[in-house]
Amino acid sequence: MSLGQWLAQLMSSLQDPQKVARFQQLCGVEAPVSCTAAAAADPREDEKAEAHLAGESRRRERQPGASGGPPPPGSDRNQCPAKLGDGGAPNGVQNGRATEVGPASPRRAGLLRRNSLTGEEGQLAHVSNWPLHYLFCFGTELGNELFYILFFPFWIWNLDALVGRRLVVIWVLVMYLGQCTKDIIRWPRPASPPVVKLEVFYNSEYSMPSTHAMSGTAIPISMILLTYGRWQYPLTYGLILIPCWCSLVCISRIYMGMHSILDVIAGFLYTILILVIFYPFVDVIDNFNQTHRYAPLIIIGLHLALGIFSFTLDTWSTSRGDTAEILGSGAGIACGSHFTYKMGLLLDPPLDILPLVRHPISMTLFGKAILRIFIGMFFVLVVRDMMKRITIPLACKIFSIPCDDIRKARQHMEVELPYRYITYGMVGFSITFLVPYIFFFIGIS
Repeated sequence: MSLGQWLAQLMSSLQDPQKVARFQQLCGVEAPVSCTAAAAADPREDEKAEAHLAGESRRRERQPGASGGPPPPGSDRNQCPAKLGDGGAPNGVQNGRATEVGPASPRRAGLLRRNSLTGEEGQLAHVSNWPLHYLFCFGTELGNELFYILFFPFWIWNLDALVGRRLVVIWVLVMYLGQCTKDIIRWPRPASPPVVKLEVFYNSEYSMPSTHAMSGTAIPISMILLTYGRWQYPLTYGLILIPCWCSLVCISRIYMGMHSILDVIAGFLYTILILVIFYPFVDVIDNFNQTHRYAPLIIIGLHLALGIFSFTLDTWSTSRGDTAEILGSGAGIACGSHFTYKMGLLLDPPLDILPLVRHPISMTLFGKAILRIFIGMFFVLVVRDMMKRITIPLACKIFSIPCDDIRKARQHMEVELPYRYITYGMVGFSITFLVPYIFFFIGIS
């Protein structure tokens, strides 16, 4: 057997959904008997559905929509077409069936996250190991919006603004490349059945590579690279943190039924490659963002250009909105850091006093940190809500899209992309400029 044949066989084995299903069963997750029995009743049903979807994909390529926006979920145009000849499958399709959209079934588990655009929910499942279930739920949250909107501000406001800014630069780069790579490769999610989909929030995106695995690899490694030597702490802490964080996030995606083993391995290796190539330039990028005279214009223009490029890679899916959110957040944080530097609100410590020593924890220090978190997050959430209320109706008015149902309106690319980019651009700008200015004004900076 040649090396190429061996690699192809290994990749096929690592992509096997049966391995994901066996891992879920090992962790105490099983589909209800009624679901498995229904799936086994007519094994040819999947083949018919796949043939139907393939035909629909070919017809979509010949008959593009006139308006350019996606139709309501559940129609075939709202699914990403298969990459013919390469084993691709329509995006958001489970085992060859188009995702069913509509009111949630009363039998579905109440703890499962819904897809905010399609209304799709995870499958009802029997979970026998609840401590492990909650551990993996925590692991998958380390790659979701709630974690990011708490993690990056905490670094910037309370720990080290320089490290926080540079973590954001790395995160934006890694996530952007990961999302674009998904839409180029176009591999489907693991088939269900046999896999039990415990979370479907990102089910309408493609699978390869796992961007959760990429984020779960990039953040802990970058934290150690950016802080070791700048702060005084034993390297052992970092060597423990990196494998624990990375493995928890990666394994959680297999447990949730959202990725194959190959997806998470590829995400891990891809991130290592990105860090090896781009990490030496992070210092230059951060200094440019802060000090260059025309940095805000260049930052906004570059992030918009990257967004326009990526938005043409595929038909509509939730990954387009996620990419706009990532780029908008990165642009807002970079622009905010520029104005913060110019006004002297958050000055980095001089290099001659490095390494930094952790201040002893006192009631005053602890109280200010808590105040900064509560006041800052309150302001950030207010800004996000205000921008959402402004941008969605404005985009609907500009593009003549009905705004009676916000969820349906957001299923149109013309609404979702400006909403995500502008809203999260202002959120990022608030984190690095408006909120620090408030802290300075009330004396808790």
